[in-house]
Amino acid sequence: MDAVTHVHERLATGAHDRIAVRRTDDDWLEQHWADPDTRVLVVAGSRILPTEQGVDWIPAGEAPEGTRVLLGEREDTAYFAVIVPAAVATEEWVPLRAVLSRLPDGEAPLVLHAIGVAEWLWATRFCARCGGPVRVVKAGHELVCDNGHQTFPRTDPAVIMLVTAGEPGSADERCLLGHQARWPAARFSTLAGFSEPGESLEDAVRREVAEETGIHVGEVTYFGNQAWPLPASLMLGFTARALDMDVMVDQEEISDARWFTRAELAEQAQAGTISLPGNVSISRSLIEDWYGGALPGSW
Repeated sequence: MDAVTHVHERLATGAHDRIAVRRTDDDWLEQHWADPDTRVLVVAGSRILPTEQGVDWIPAGEAPEGTRVLLGEREDTAYFAVIVPAAVATEEWVPLRAVLSRLPDGEAPLVLHAIGVAEWLWATRFCARCGGPVRVVKAGHELVCDNGHQTFPRTDPAVIMLVTAGEPGSADERCLLGHQARWPAARFSTLAGFSEPGESLEDAVRREVAEETGIHVGEVTYFGNQAWPLPASLMLGFTARALDMDVMVDQEEISDARWFTRAELAEQAQAGTISLPGNVSISRSLIEDWYGGALPGSW
């Protein structure tokens, strides 16, 4: 597979050591918080302060008061996040999408980790079992209530799939892309949806495609995955072979869905009549892997 079609994999390049064993080691945590080489990312709500090279990692001594989260170590440097209220963010602070494409290799997993924990802490104010208040323990990776009930960060599996039809590799082979009603008119992407309880990922692919477009799917093949912390998803990428081609969109999640040959996809992307997902998205990787190279334009 051409490397240009796997830009999303850069978000996992050089992943840090999460050193979970240190999350309850108070002496180690304090020692490394005092280390001038330690770096901290401040997250206000789910917004971060950007720089020309990525995001603003600051010394621990300059970090504001907030919830400290141990992210881990990378190249002998300790990394933390400090979660502060959303109101702290001024207009200079930006959401994750605004910086993803320019994060240096190795930095993206740290940022995704920080944003994921921040989103979870924001959404989890009370114990799900008894409704009692919770407090943060284990350096930001566990919540516990007065009754001792534990709550851990959640990750929801979501399938994202490129559906194809026709003779593989032929000029007539087509891929199916969908458009959500709330999107700008030209925006198209792969189909996606969350896995339901008791459902295999392959069956989730088949169900979501059928529900959204009326297309029935047979063979489903795993492609790759991408962490996405907004709010708490793991995007599991698949390719899927259609058994029919009669599109009937649900008009709820998907308002339009179209088949594109490779030539049509390239022509319309170049003309701007369709806009494809951004370059760091696994959706873009699925599309370009099928197309066989880079395509112009993005959201």
